[in-house]
Amino acid sequence: MKTFDAVVIGDVNIDLIVVGYDKPPLPGEEVFVDRMTTHVGGGAAIFSLVLAKLGMKLAFNGVLGEDDYGHFLRKQFSRYGIETRYIKTSHTANTGVSIALQPEKDRSFISYAGSNAELNLRQLDMNSVDESRHVHLTCYKGRANHEEFMETVRLLKARGVTLSFDTGWDDTGEWYQGIMELAGQIDVFFMNEVEALHYTGCGNVEDAVQLLARHGKRVIVKLGDKGALSIVDGKRWYHPGYKVKALDTTGAGDSFNAGYVYGFLAGASPKQCLAFGNACGALSVSAYGGSAGAADREMLEHFMAANAVM
Repeated sequence: MKTFDAVVIGDVNIDLIVVGYDKPPLPGEEVFVDRMTTHVGGGAAIFSLVLAKLGMKLAFNGVLGEDDYGHFLRKQFSRYGIETRYIKTSHTANTGVSIALQPEKDRSFISYAGSNAELNLRQLDMNSVDESRHVHLTCYKGRANHEEFMETVRLLKARGVTLSFDTGWDDTGEWYQGIMELAGQIDVFFMNEVEALHYTGCGNVEDAVQLLARHGKRVIVKLGDKGALSIVDGKRWYHPGYKVKALDTTGAGDSFNAGYVYGFLAGASPKQCLAFGNACGALSVSAYGGSAGAADREMLEHFMAANAVM
């Protein structure tokens, strides 16, 4: 028996959601908005909270500042049973903060990386890995840390765990082709539609996922409100999205990942994994804050039954 279902390494910060923001204030001017709310932010953190709410046991590896925000985030993790003893404390940086402006429309952000800038894969505590059956990886930076990533993946595979990984957006614009080598080592490999088109150079998502599947055995491409598709061991699967009113798309992709990994770890079929992912993504956009709409297992199944799609 393992202590944890999954171990996660990645970013964690405060998300400050600003609702009702129409325009920036002029110098010397004050602008009032409809609402400001504080949430757990960071893709890896949102993934962890959603998966934990579904009943999975998790441990988190990350870096937080020694400040009120850092204490708040640790308490939020502990509230949902996520093990925090593997989280490092920065003695030079404060906890990261991201301010999301007008998330219900075209979002814009003001972000401070803070303690997340100190995060690297070598901080993944192998004791936590040995207590788990699965590891979810983030923090890929293309050519800058590709070899480090490959080395870590080989170490993890040697320990007998399964791996999931979300490529994330490439800020450099290079879309490094080494990602294909990495895909061959990952058990559950996530991209969104735009990322898939950039990395493959294909003109449509069907060609992109076929190309990616030549390298990875389980490739999933998220299509936003259109749902998601995957190729698992050469077979194509698709599940349409659930129709909901979108309030805030922050963390929707990470919530999808959590739902999919929940299905994967529970032994669900590839199509059912897509359904879990789509449902978690839909619930995420239905509330402000990446994980605020997350459901427990019973609520998720009720949502899926009440909003059945073909």
